[in-house]
Amino acid sequence: MKLFIGTDHRGIETIKEIKEYLTKRNIEVIESEIEHNDTDDYVDFAIDVAKKVKANNSFGILICGTGIGMSIAANKVKGIRAARCTTKEDAYLTRTDNDSNILCLSYKTPIETNIEIINTFINTPFSKEERHKRRVNKIIKYENGEI
Repeated sequence: MKLFIGTDHRGIETIKEIKEYLTKRNIEVIESEIEHNDTDDYVDFAIDVAKKVKANNSFGILICGTGIGMSIAANKVKGIRAARCTTKEDAYLTRTDNDSNILCLSYKTPIETNIEIINTFINTPFSKEERHKRRVNKIIKYENGEI
């Protein structure tokens, strides 16, 4: 599995821990190459990671203060379904019901909790139930200007 990851300046330590954890589990982790500084903008990292997720048909993780800003910015990239998750249940449902491809987290959440959320997200398949496929397809059609 190839996983793209990015954060603004506030989540650098969290990203290091997540990257170390995932790498030990043989997951290829590719970090955004955008440089960090004290006034960097989460939007830049969100768009960078989202474009790479889309181009590689892969998954991504974005981290900022709450995960909300990252999810808003990432969802502007066509083909991205980014979700801010604060629990394992959130992560499970966004994968099974929405086929989300980017997980957005808060650096303020304890690392153990974020790891549990990440594990749930990357190990949960899309359900492919007809109602969920129909709903995701409506999102895609709208995004493509078809409805």
